[in-house]
Amino acid sequence: MAQIEQAEQTTQHGSHYTVATQSASEAPTTLTTTDTASLVAQARERMASPLIGWAIRPLFGHFPPLYTYLGVALSLLSWYSSWARVGPWPFTFFPLWFGLIITLDGVNVARHGSSLLTRTPGRFIVTFAFSAVFWWVFEWFNMFVHNWVYLFDASYANPVTRIAIQTIDFATVLPAFLEMAELFTGFKALRPRLAPNDLGVRAPHPLAIGLIALGVVTLIAPLLFPRYAYPLVWICLVLILDPLNNLLGRRSALGHVLAGDLRFMIALPLAAITCGFFWEMWNYYAMPKWEYDLPFLNWTPHIFEMPLPGWLGYLPFGLELFAMYQFSLWAFRQRDDKLVF
Repeated sequence: MAQIEQAEQTTQHGSHYTVATQSASEAPTTLTTTDTASLVAQARERMASPLIGWAIRPLFGHFPPLYTYLGVALSLLSWYSSWARVGPWPFTFFPLWFGLIITLDGVNVARHGSSLLTRTPGRFIVTFAFSAVFWWVFEWFNMFVHNWVYLFDASYANPVTRIAIQTIDFATVLPAFLEMAELFTGFKALRPRLAPNDLGVRAPHPLAIGLIALGVVTLIAPLLFPRYAYPLVWICLVLILDPLNNLLGRRSALGHVLAGDLRFMIALPLAAITCGFFWEMWNYYAMPKWEYDLPFLNWTPHIFEMPLPGWLGYLPFGLELFAMYQFSLWAFRQRDDKLVF
């Protein structure tokens, strides 16, 4: 409290503020208004952070916001409820993932001083709406390839209720991925060479159009030959939308590749497969849950419910989410993606 009072109880002196010190023999310390505001913010941050924040701050550079700990608690309680089948266990998917999302967001604040939520709360909320739509696109694909099936309990007997709850659950996919990607790209080894506002290299039109055409082929193939072409579901949208984003003057994986920035192509797939680990792990003992049927791959070793080769689908999935996000922003005439990677 003393730090706040010292910072706030200042006397104005010209364009600066002079802090009244406790000792009359000491010379006054002159601070700018910016310095004073920083002192107040830091003191309040210390007071708002639980004691564990003092142990975490040296690792990250900032105190984690209070909601970080709330996120951890929410995920742990939801995880226990889901697997132990106690409390609201049939409805724990959203709180489980929302807890992880705000935990990651808080860790990003602790590491960088900002996050998607703190930079732009409105865009943070919008990502949930985008996410629900994005995953219903993949559910449409699954109507043809039948690669996964959901097992429900009696709580989901009403189809309207089931679709509503699924939509809410699907809303967590994109924000979880974006938070994880921001976390990973904060490490120097994975930080993209291009600045967040750098579009990279504009692709030659023949190359971009050729990739889009290839994407159309890979989109149609699983619809016509689902037993053999189902893996193409996880690359078709990035082949269509990413070159299109490049042509439209939006950020794209293609722009990074042409600029020689391969870290971007490592960090985003790594973020997606890490999210995939949590998706598959938390799904394993849950109910409702999903199971897989991957032709020619079901005999392979499984990690949780997923056949081992199926995990490769998470790698391009991260690039697909990024491309879908950029294209959606273009459709809504939103220039800034509010990302730091």
